[in-house]
Amino acid sequence: MNTGLFSCRLFAAVLPAVLLSFASFSAQGAEPLSGGTRVIAHRGYWNTEGSAQNSIAALKKAQALGIYGAEFDINRTLDGRLVVAHGPKEQNVELQKVNYDVVAELRLKNGEKVPLLEDYLKCGKKDKQTRLVLELKPHDTPELESVAVQEVVKMVKKYKVAAQMDFISFSLHACQEFARLMPESSVAYLGGEFTPAELKKMGINGLDYHYSWFEKHPEWVEEAHRLGMTVNVWTISSREQLQKMIDLGVDFLTTNDPVLAKELLTR
Repeated sequence: MNTGLFSCRLFAAVLPAVLLSFASFSAQGAEPLSGGTRVIAHRGYWNTEGSAQNSIAALKKAQALGIYGAEFDINRTLDGRLVVAHGPKEQNVELQKVNYDVVAELRLKNGEKVPLLEDYLKCGKKDKQTRLVLELKPHDTPELESVAVQEVVKMVKKYKVAAQMDFISFSLHACQEFARLMPESSVAYLGGEFTPAELKKMGINGLDYHYSWFEKHPEWVEEAHRLGMTVNVWTISSREQLQKMIDLGVDFLTTNDPVLAKELLTR
């Protein structure tokens, strides 16, 4: 057989698989990281010039890093607007107790207005490789949380970013509502008091705990993986703690220093 012809045919046969693999790799915003651990910028990449926590600038700077995702916080104002801010207060304004016109007058440290969720999603969808990790803050009642979850989901679908979204909350009720309404999405509980098996029974497919919980229960990482669940850890920025969690095999590092975390994973 003509060896040149054979080589061409072999290349043609494997090329589709190579391209498919590359496309999948690119679509996930993934990178060749050790142990599969990936980086999430806590409140965006805010710890840098011209940025601020939960700002549009912080999201753009996180997108530029080529990491897994940017985490951000959502509160619902008294008149039903979803704002991107940690809360419960922003500059002494109780976000959930005032109408949006009060929040609209506030300025972040970099001069930006407090973003609305729709503005954040519009910016986020411009870079489909960076996931948007939405934390819904606890609200006063389960009923208010249900409304907030429904409004978040409606907006996510409106802007066609469902494939980019992960959802997290300290509210178990909010997590269960996200899991119910967005069954294809990653939903992780932040509180820490439940084992992976307990969360799995509640319909929640991820745990996103403070690193101290994994220091007490390192076996939870393996247990969660065995159950098909994801493991995130917050909020760590020291080299020592980042490396400890990488060695433990967590899936995601939520950190205020995404540059250092990426460096540790790619060295």
